[in-house]
Amino acid sequence: MTTKTHAKRPALTPLIVDVAVPVGGYYLLKDGLGTSTFAALAGSSVVPALRTAWGVVRERALNGLAALILAVNVVGLLLGLVSGDPRLMLAKESAVGSVIGLGVLVSVALGKPLMTAAMKPWLVKGRAEREAAWERLCAGSADFRRAERVFSGVWGGFLLTECAVRVAGAYTLPVDTMVWLGSVILVVTLGSAFAVSGALAAGPMARMLLGEVEAGAATGAEPGAETTAVSGRTVGAPEVALAR
Repeated sequence: MTTKTHAKRPALTPLIVDVAVPVGGYYLLKDGLGTSTFAALAGSSVVPALRTAWGVVRERALNGLAALILAVNVVGLLLGLVSGDPRLMLAKESAVGSVIGLGVLVSVALGKPLMTAAMKPWLVKGRAEREAAWERLCAGSADFRRAERVFSGVWGGFLLTECAVRVAGAYTLPVDTMVWLGSVILVVTLGSAFAVSGALAAGPMARMLLGEVEAGAATGAEPGAETTAVSGRTVGAPEVALAR
């Protein structure tokens, strides 16, 4: 039990540091300490800004999650300067979601889907054999990599659609209606994204992962085992068993 707990922590670290800390910091500053929305956004931007700068300077790589949260906060800060028109105030809430949706879709186009960081811990469950199976599938299974991109693509598409629907509603429906309908649209969007991404990507990936783990157990493969060439590509020993 202790081994699994410690193994799961590194997988959850990006979500905690890059997402939970800034989001939690925002609500702590705004609702807990009573600061303005602008001040709360500015304060919660510190961690993602430092994480983004650290990745670029020290690791020579862009921290996708931290950069996305930072971009969302910057958009929120800029839109926070806009006031007066109630319809514009409703529509500006969608701009933040659109930044997230666009960021996720861009990450898919670049071959580094951002939503993997949110999905992987729940499929791997902090187990070394699943982690090893994940790495083997990423290296040797085109279907697995495609499902990984589909998962993020579905989320990015749903988020952008939700933003478009809310903006349209903000300018065509009564303001009082959109105040409550906006929350309904968000809940329906999230529920639909979970269902569709699970059916098209997370579910198949979970089955592929379990199959790879079982094949590894059947062949006695250890995490990090040497690879063997099959059908012109490099794969692990468990994949050899599956290919047979």
